[in-house]
Amino acid sequence: MIIRAPAKLNLCLYLGGRRDDGLHELRSLFCPVLLSDRIELAAASGEADEVVCAGVEGPNLVGVALEAMRARGWRHEPLRVEIEKRIPVAAGLGGGSADAAAVLRLAGDQIADLAGLALGLGADVPSQLDPTFALVGGAGEVIEALPVPGEFAVVLIPDDDGLDTGAVYAEADSLGLGRDAAELDRLAGELRTAAAAGRPPLEYAELLVNDLEQAAISLRPRIAEVLGALEEVGAARALVAGSGPTAFGLFDDIVAADSAAAALPPRYANAIVSAPQRLG
Repeated sequence: MIIRAPAKLNLCLYLGGRRDDGLHELRSLFCPVLLSDRIELAAASGEADEVVCAGVEGPNLVGVALEAMRARGWRHEPLRVEIEKRIPVAAGLGGGSADAAAVLRLAGDQIADLAGLALGLGADVPSQLDPTFALVGGAGEVIEALPVPGEFAVVLIPDDDGLDTGAVYAEADSLGLGRDAAELDRLAGELRTAAAAGRPPLEYAELLVNDLEQAAISLRPRIAEVLGALEEVGAARALVAGSGPTAFGLFDDIVAADSAAAALPPRYANAIVSAPQRLG
């Protein structure tokens, strides 16, 4: 069986305070894009699950997900899970969370409170159980599906080195970034209204802000140059993706995004053109 795990793009991210559980409140528009990891499932050769992800060292969240599923009584035969990474690692695009959520979906209704299990794996995992355009609150566990957005495309420019999410949030705290609860709720209402009719995001571009951008640039100053390069080739909006270090530019359609990517300086030859998944 082949399954795909789409990258998650934060079209905006408003940051709130740190909660008692150590996570931050946020309000964000999550959009799954066509850029996806490819996951191949087969029977394991032995009596234990196997997770293979070439080029990525250390523990894999998919392995943790499988262990948690087994602990909750999932009795499927042992699996070999081979992940072909197409989503850059530690790039602010939720690739690891997407992979884990894709495997959790195998359990369907066989496990009680699958969403709770997902949240235990990471704040981005619950939204990836059913990847769709959504207004997300809490630390990522409050998910409100929205109509499929109108046409747009993106040019993503990953960095050669990832950024640790926790370090970016800690830097945001040290810089005094963040908004109070009332402002978060007001902004969530504006996002809900703006996106409710399925409008293209560029029609409410003034709401597309990433409060973590300053922290990401503080830790990785060259991100600012990437944002400038995207603006120079015509991006209507250029933002940091999630906690970074990937930067992305928004364009009206895939043709405009392709043209912009071709016009970037050679040092950005790793640029990726993508578009939203047409889910609804």
